[in-house]
Amino acid sequence: MAQKKQIGLLVFPNITQLDMTGPLQVFCSVAEAEVHLVWKTTDPVPSDTSLVITPTITLADCPQLDLICVPGGLGTDPLMEDPEVLDFLRRQAEGAAYVTSVCTGALVLGAAGLLKGYRATTHWNALSALPLLGAEVVRERVVVDRNRMTGGGVTAGIDLGLTVVAEMFGRPVAEFVQLRLEYNPQPPFDAGSPDTAPAEVVASTRARMEAARLKRMEIAARIAERQG
Repeated sequence: MAQKKQIGLLVFPNITQLDMTGPLQVFCSVAEAEVHLVWKTTDPVPSDTSLVITPTITLADCPQLDLICVPGGLGTDPLMEDPEVLDFLRRQAEGAAYVTSVCTGALVLGAAGLLKGYRATTHWNALSALPLLGAEVVRERVVVDRNRMTGGGVTAGIDLGLTVVAEMFGRPVAEFVQLRLEYNPQPPFDAGSPDTAPAEVVASTRARMEAARLKRMEIAARIAERQG
């Protein structure tokens, strides 16, 4: 029997749970994959909703992964300056076939120096921080540049997961997963992007999220200065 591919998703306090659970559902639909939820301890961690997530393995005990995925959320702000997490990602990236992220997880990859010279994307409200971390910004749902795959905000995690599965296991497997999950999005409103949402919705949303954006920019600027 062929050895299962090792897939790890980083989990952490104040994670946006759908950033993680979207691709998790995709990966766990593949019989040839063994999926780990990785954190410093195996104690439950709070998400940004009422859902509490229990890690399955620690950073220290995690095997070499074929794929590492870093989800996003407000909890990524401290991770961008967390030596233990950044060292873990650098070590895993050396042997992983794919290094991936969803939403602001891309900023953590960038803080680890793993997006320098790569095309990448993230949540639209965090795109301005990516160039400070050495990445070339691309405003697409999923961006693939060599073995780096980055997804946009939150719901893009499902698209990222399917893209990764197609690369690792072949398109028919990815299409099986898509059909199994009935992933056939038909949103009730065309407001999922600043390019299509009503101007007043964009303005009010930007205003509500501006403090978070500025905080990430400050962190990214500090990291950029340290990285030279």
